[in-house]
Amino acid sequence: MASWRYHWRRHVLLNVAKLRQDFPILQRKLTNGKPLVYLDNAATTQKPTQVIDAMDRFYRETNSNVHRSIHELGERSTEQYVKAHEKVAEFIGAGSMDEIVFTKNCTEALNLVAYSRGLRELKPGDEVIISQMEHHSNFVPWLEVCRITGANLRIAPITRAGELDYDAYAKLLSRRTRIVAMTAASNVLGSFVDAKRVSALAHEVGAEVLIDAAQSVPHERTAVRESSTDFLAFSGHKMLGPTGIGVLYGRRTSLERMEPFLFGGEMIGRVTNDGATWNELPWKFEAGTPAIAEAIGLHAAIEYLQTVGMDDIRQHERKLVSVAYERLAKIPGLRILGPPADRRGGLLAFDVEGIHAHDLASLLNDQGVAVRAGHHCAQPLMTQLGIASTTRASFYLYNTSAEVEALGAAVERAREVFQL
Repeated sequence: MASWRYHWRRHVLLNVAKLRQDFPILQRKLTNGKPLVYLDNAATTQKPTQVIDAMDRFYRETNSNVHRSIHELGERSTEQYVKAHEKVAEFIGAGSMDEIVFTKNCTEALNLVAYSRGLRELKPGDEVIISQMEHHSNFVPWLEVCRITGANLRIAPITRAGELDYDAYAKLLSRRTRIVAMTAASNVLGSFVDAKRVSALAHEVGAEVLIDAAQSVPHERTAVRESSTDFLAFSGHKMLGPTGIGVLYGRRTSLERMEPFLFGGEMIGRVTNDGATWNELPWKFEAGTPAIAEAIGLHAAIEYLQTVGMDDIRQHERKLVSVAYERLAKIPGLRILGPPADRRGGLLAFDVEGIHAHDLASLLNDQGVAVRAGHHCAQPLMTQLGIASTTRASFYLYNTSAEVEALGAAVERAREVFQL
């Protein structure tokens, strides 16, 4: 309890109003004259001037390809690109930058494992386990891999509260299990998955574990070696960084045994008429010219998050989601999906009786409130829940309690429009 009080005291000192000044887009008004209330952070986050300036400075002062040129610009560009790998490794607690592979997004990082580990090594009778609440990016690749290889896809269910059923998951594990691929936090339900527990159980039967951490790395402290996961994937654009860059962490021993799934320049050691050998880690998985400016932008984003403090960010989101849960729960006909506020991340997916999710999102936009509407790339989960779509509000370090109130008022206004 003392630790909780300490973190909460630090949260009180977090100056959100000052932080918001770093985000130019938050100062704008929409075409209808309404101030922007941006609550679509689970889809993508806004960018501070520190990230924008870092990328702009690269293009103005350093722009050159990496790993190739020995002139000054090329060497400076390569140095910054390598430092971005080192910064990511530090941020998530990896053993070294050799375990950090840059991809174009989280989806590509997940597909890299599906192709290089799953498609190449699985065979008929092998099993892959995912959960019912996976995003399509961690669902569809394993559907396809199992279809092609003849492996069996097993799906761990969720509880009525919208959390992973650990007992059912444990019963699915067997000596035939080769890969467990699960989200760290549901982008619909807001519920967390204990990656350390999932990994420990999987390792008992000799399986490797891939964690989709797109919705967790931006919001809480991450320590991959402590969780013992073999692979972990996330995106830069969901953590204040630019689009076009994602990360795959892989345990060195796992990456070393895997073959690349993209081939071409930079990922090779030597090429002859008869064959090729691969570059050292992590470059053997980074074929072609990489997203250099985006890597530099991600570096700047991580520095920004570290300056704010990941513990403070988590506590701030806890407060916001608690306030939002209480505010929305008072609205007649509104149902919130997933576990209670004290067991979820900083997002709420909900439906309002009598209003389609897309209509609701449109009416909220009229009030300046930006949210997400649809199946959130989780159709199997939606089918399980018996609904087609929901409206989702998601929070981040620059959101305020006043914006939560604006959300609640906008939903109530929508009900009035529909005469509910």
